[in-house]
Amino acid sequence: MAPLGSVPAAVSLLAVARSFSAFSCSNSLLRCLTAVKTGPGKCLTTQPGGPPKRPLNGYLRFVMEQKPAVVKQNPEIKPVDVIRRIAQQWRVMSPEQKKPFQDAMLQDMQKFKLDLQKYRSQLTPAQLQQQAAEKKQRMSKRKAIRKKRELTSLGKPKRPRSAFNIFMSEHFEEARGSTTQARMKSLLDDWRNLLSHQKQVYIQLAEDDKVRYKNEMKSWEDHMLEIGREDLLREQTLSSQRRPAARTAAAKKKTKTTKAKAAKKTTKAKAAKKTSAAPKSKAVGGEANSSAKTVRKGSAKKA
Repeated sequence: MAPLGSVPAAVSLLAVARSFSAFSCSNSLLRCLTAVKTGPGKCLTTQPGGPPKRPLNGYLRFVMEQKPAVVKQNPEIKPVDVIRRIAQQWRVMSPEQKKPFQDAMLQDMQKFKLDLQKYRSQLTPAQLQQQAAEKKQRMSKRKAIRKKRELTSLGKPKRPRSAFNIFMSEHFEEARGSTTQARMKSLLDDWRNLLSHQKQVYIQLAEDDKVRYKNEMKSWEDHMLEIGREDLLREQTLSSQRRPAARTAAAKKKTKTTKAKAAKKTTKAKAAKKTSAAPKSKAVGGEANSSAKTVRKGSAKKA
C-alpha cells in the first residue's frame, strides 16, 4: 500500500474544501480584525527590521472603535453579526461623521510613506526585486480570490466531484482518527480496500455529477451571455461559438463573391450583345439604301 505522502496534496485539500462551505467576506474581515490588536489612530504592527505596514482605513478604524461597545450590548450575537451591524452603522453615517476617521488615516498615511521610503533606501537592488516579485504574487492571489468570489456570487456551478470525494464526504464523520489528517488517511485506506463493485457505485455517482455540471454550466454560460459577461465563459465555449460565426462569415463572403462574379458576367454579356447588334444595323441600313437605288433606276428606265 502506498503511503499517504504519495497521494497528491491536491486530493486531500480539494476533498476537504469541497466537503465544507467556504468562508464569507464577513469571516475574512473578522479574521483580519482579530489579528489586528491596535486602537484607533495607530498603524498595523510592524515587525522589527520589516517593512512598515499600511495604516487602517477609516472604516476599519470605526469598526475597531465600535466593536467593544456592540459586543457588550449584544453578547449573544455571533462575531460575524457584530461586523454586519457596525457596517450598517457606517453606511448610514454622514461624510462629516466619517471625517475624523478618514483624517486619522490620512495622517498615518503620511508617516507610513516616510517610513516606507526610509525602509526601501536601506535595501539592496536584489531585495527590491524580490519584494516586487512577492508583491506581484500577492496581487495575483488576491485577484484570483476576488474572481472566485465574483463567480460564486453569480451562481457558477460547482465542479463535479470525483468518486473518492463522494466516498469521503459520505464517510468523513464516521472515519477513524482524531485529526483531519488521520481521518483522511483512514478513508484513503478504506477506499483502496474497496472491491470493484463497491467502487462502481461511487464511480457512477461521479459520472452523474459530471452530467449535472455540464448541464448547469451550459445554462449558466447562456445566462452570462445574456447579461453581457462573455469574459467569464470558458475557452472551449468561446471556441465553439467562434467556429459557427467563422463559417457564417465565410458563407456570406462566398455568396457575395458569387454575386459579384454573376453581375460581372451579366455586364460583359450585355456589352457583347450591344457590340454584335451594331454591325447588323449597319448591314440592314446598307441593304435598304441599295434597294432604294434599284427602285429609282427602274422608275427612270420606265419613264
